[in-house]
Amino acid sequence: MRLHRTFLSLLLCACITFSGCASRTITQDPASGRIVSQPGFNQFTPEQEVQLGREAAQQVMREMPLVPESSPVSKYVQQLGQKLAAQAPGFKYPYTFRVVNQEDINAFALPGGPIFINLGLIQRADEAELAGVMAHEISHVVQRHATNQASKQMIAQLPLAVLGGLVGQGVGGQLAQLGASFGLSSLFLKYSRDAESEADLVGAQIMYDAGFNPYAMAEFFQVLEKEGGSRGPEFLQSHPNPGNRAENVSQAISKFPKKQYARQDSAAYRNMKEVASSMKAMSAKEVAQYAQRHGGGAAQQGSIAPAGGLQRLDHSAFSMSYPSNWQVAGDQNSAVLIAPQGGAQGGAIAYGVLISGYRPQQAQSLDQATQELYQMLRQSNPEISPAGNLQSININGVPARSVRLRSRSPLTTQDGRAVPETDWLVAVPRQDGTVLYMIFISPEQQWDQLAPAYEQMLQSLQVRS
Repeated sequence: MRLHRTFLSLLLCACITFSGCASRTITQDPASGRIVSQPGFNQFTPEQEVQLGREAAQQVMREMPLVPESSPVSKYVQQLGQKLAAQAPGFKYPYTFRVVNQEDINAFALPGGPIFINLGLIQRADEAELAGVMAHEISHVVQRHATNQASKQMIAQLPLAVLGGLVGQGVGGQLAQLGASFGLSSLFLKYSRDAESEADLVGAQIMYDAGFNPYAMAEFFQVLEKEGGSRGPEFLQSHPNPGNRAENVSQAISKFPKKQYARQDSAAYRNMKEVASSMKAMSAKEVAQYAQRHGGGAAQQGSIAPAGGLQRLDHSAFSMSYPSNWQVAGDQNSAVLIAPQGGAQGGAIAYGVLISGYRPQQAQSLDQATQELYQMLRQSNPEISPAGNLQSININGVPARSVRLRSRSPLTTQDGRAVPETDWLVAVPRQDGTVLYMIFISPEQQWDQLAPAYEQMLQSLQVRS
């Protein structure tokens, strides 16, 4: 599945004060041999993770071909998943398990409990190996790896304070801080080697408690690495070997109390495997075409055109008019996105205007502040590049700066090629030393269609103290 980098994870971060970032720990009790885990630093509550995961799962279910829940394959995976999840330590997340009809050997977990397993993995693995991969994914949820990564990114981006803290608190505020795209960004689907090591150990404990041989997990990962060639199976691209994986897991398992494990697959698994083996899984290319046909959440070209009159957005930091058939995400105390219906869904912005704020690290000119903001955007998305020079403009008597940028749109052509994107960055100073900034976004080919509306919106801007 093609995952899109967007601006949202950078642009909508709030200004947060941290007393320190506690590191996560994995220990093994010397008396019982049990793996004892503690999730690391996190800005999100478990309840917020559940909400984020549900939103991201909705995108997966739109864009990826799922095996019906009524299938014997899905039913078995759901039963196995719940058996493993019952042994998961920590917060009791509402785990769900779905099968993706894709031939690549892969699986992934979203925050708060949604877990997806490719049919190709099921066709390849025996029962204990499948349980191992699923226990590994459950462990990413247990250890809160996705939102831990996001929380650390928020620290790195503290200079992008939203107008001195405009983003609200609570669930809505936290979601606004990282945006709707947070759900399926690479933050959620590619883990560090430290996170992989933790998921191996916690997963081994879950397998053991559920009655499966935990050695099977490490052995299966070894097999995947040996057969993968230069790149290896898709699973290993997002779940890198932390180093000495099998050795470290085996060492921890050796301290578990001795237990007898089943020597062969269960009858339920064998029956399911017979059905799974008869199914034809889609290739990655076919899955990409499926996602394109089923929308991926972006607006269709005919639905983006501004129509009707104008509405007025009254924000605590500014006011602005916008097309009456467009929608506002956010409120008068948060960073906002104004976009046509479907312009920003399920992890990508294709059309619309992001409006947020920035507090420079020190007193500096508007030119310097705009350049600094651009560099931070580049750090978030290296594909952004200038498409023109920085210009001085005037917005209702207020001096401002403007620069055109180019990037890659989340939209793709029918054959899967990336669509070029035009982004227009405008920065306006405020009396308190912060900078209000806007990014007007459109695929390059439709820029001329949207430019008049963007110009009208900009000229209607009134900045408040």
